[in-house]
Amino acid sequence: MSLIGHILSGALGIVASLSQQQTNGASKWGTLSNAQLPQFLSNNPLPWGFPWGPLTAKGDNPYTSAPDTGIIRAYDFTIQRGQIAPDGYMKDVLLINGQFPGPLLEANWGDTFIITVHNQIVAPTEGTALHWHGLLQKGSPWFDGVPAVQQCPIAPGTSFTYTFKADLYGSSWYHSHYSAQLAGGLFGPMIIHGPSHVPYDIDLGPVMLSDYYHTEYFKLVEGAMASITDANFNPAPASDNNLINGKMNFNCSTVAVGDNTSCSSNAGISKFKFTSGKTHRLRLMNVGGEGLQRFSIDGHSMTVIANDFVPVKPYTTKVVTLGIGQRSDVLVTANAGRSDSAFWMRSNISTICGITTQPAALAAIYYDRADTSKSPTSTAWDIPDPGTCANDDLSLTVPYYPIAPSTPSTTQTLEINYHFNETGHFLWTLGANTFRADYNQPILLMANKGNFTYPDDWNVHNYGTNTTIRIVVNNPGPAAHPMHLHGHNMQIISEGPGNWDGVSTTGGNNPQRRDVQLVRNGGHMVMQFNADNPGVWPFHCHIAWHVSGGLYANLIERPADIAKDTPLPQVLTQMCQDWSSWSTGNIVDQIDSGL
Repeated sequence: MSLIGHILSGALGIVASLSQQQTNGASKWGTLSNAQLPQFLSNNPLPWGFPWGPLTAKGDNPYTSAPDTGIIRAYDFTIQRGQIAPDGYMKDVLLINGQFPGPLLEANWGDTFIITVHNQIVAPTEGTALHWHGLLQKGSPWFDGVPAVQQCPIAPGTSFTYTFKADLYGSSWYHSHYSAQLAGGLFGPMIIHGPSHVPYDIDLGPVMLSDYYHTEYFKLVEGAMASITDANFNPAPASDNNLINGKMNFNCSTVAVGDNTSCSSNAGISKFKFTSGKTHRLRLMNVGGEGLQRFSIDGHSMTVIANDFVPVKPYTTKVVTLGIGQRSDVLVTANAGRSDSAFWMRSNISTICGITTQPAALAAIYYDRADTSKSPTSTAWDIPDPGTCANDDLSLTVPYYPIAPSTPSTTQTLEINYHFNETGHFLWTLGANTFRADYNQPILLMANKGNFTYPDDWNVHNYGTNTTIRIVVNNPGPAAHPMHLHGHNMQIISEGPGNWDGVSTTGGNNPQRRDVQLVRNGGHMVMQFNADNPGVWPFHCHIAWHVSGGLYANLIERPADIAKDTPLPQVLTQMCQDWSSWSTGNIVDQIDSGL
């Protein structure tokens, strides 16, 4: 019987053989004792009686009318190496405050985050940087968190404080943007409370879906970036497992464990509590390295109310598809059984669109009076993988607050491709160039000084005085790509098979907006954004091994305003001095793009 068969039949049991400390460190993710959201409002409510103030999504443009609460949300993160066994296989990981996944960041719309990050990564030492995925960073482009673009890396043994506004609301995450550290555990959820356009009763918080690798992340990067003649060459490594909120079992009989590790086949799975008759908000997020996730709950339909940071007109589905970096907020009503019922939550990595050894993740949902020591016995929906490697049809995903697309002032086509270079290394290209970072020369800092001349391998596209930029992404290759734009929610004008015909559009005067959009293999995506946010904004595939291989570009927006109206914070200068001092006396083992 397979591992999943053993779990479904109850042969492994639902009671874990490992402690929470052994599997997830100091984290409570995946346990019934984890607090529901919001966690902080009783200590710091706002005077209007709402966590976000008096604005509503319907009457105000969330991109231009975010409130300013004056409230500071301060967090302190220490990043260190550690050993845990999220699926029973003990391995070296990166932890934030001793936790995997990392701690929750929580705020109200309009609050200000002040987050101090201490880099204590040693044996070996590495730089790091954290990106706050999906936030616009208007007025704070320096704190987007991408080394070599907006900052130098945080040097080992030093600290850096990020300061930025919670300028959008909804569900997201933060993660390292230094090489493939996010695949080593450097990520966590970020929730910003704001207006709700659909009522619900209980906020169950983040449901983090992540493919999981037993091989240490730097070794995976070494394989992805090796020459084709090297024995360890592997540009598309297969994940070993799939986790929900950092937990899942693993069949230890399939691996040989060494002197420095151990394995338990019953590490334990995540558990959630449903209240009978109540409607629950689940904040789904794909926080993995490569795998396309297909999420469902046995016996329950889901109402999608938001994609990424964009509220949408509600629509019902039984399966939610999420590429790396994407989020969907769904509402689920506990009305599929008696108060003692239990059901399986499932997320499957698409084996058509991804590479994995064990694609199926399970978690248990218990109604109020269910016996939490017993396994659910529910049956999965019979909905085969369509194999399109695409998100829901754009006609379904209609933003709740409408914004009509402007006429583009410039249109550029960027083709995704790949090649082997002269030394036999596999590299990706976006618009004919492969990106490679220079940690000591952040592009935004150079632009602030009026320097707009860059090497080709920084893959910089300067849009000058253009007011609306349209980008056509054609993807003739065999792999799908979740393309992420920093600093904006893209308007998705078209998506589908083949190259764009230059005419067809979807969504009319209110197309889908989001910060990550899947571009199917052999297909295209057309996106555009208004140039209302001066800065240098990354545009890249969010698959860890693809961005390591250079599938990345930098988009410069309103360069004159960067040089004229954006004062450089002194902390950025100090950070680069710290990095320069450290990197002068130490080897920076940058074998990939650096991001």
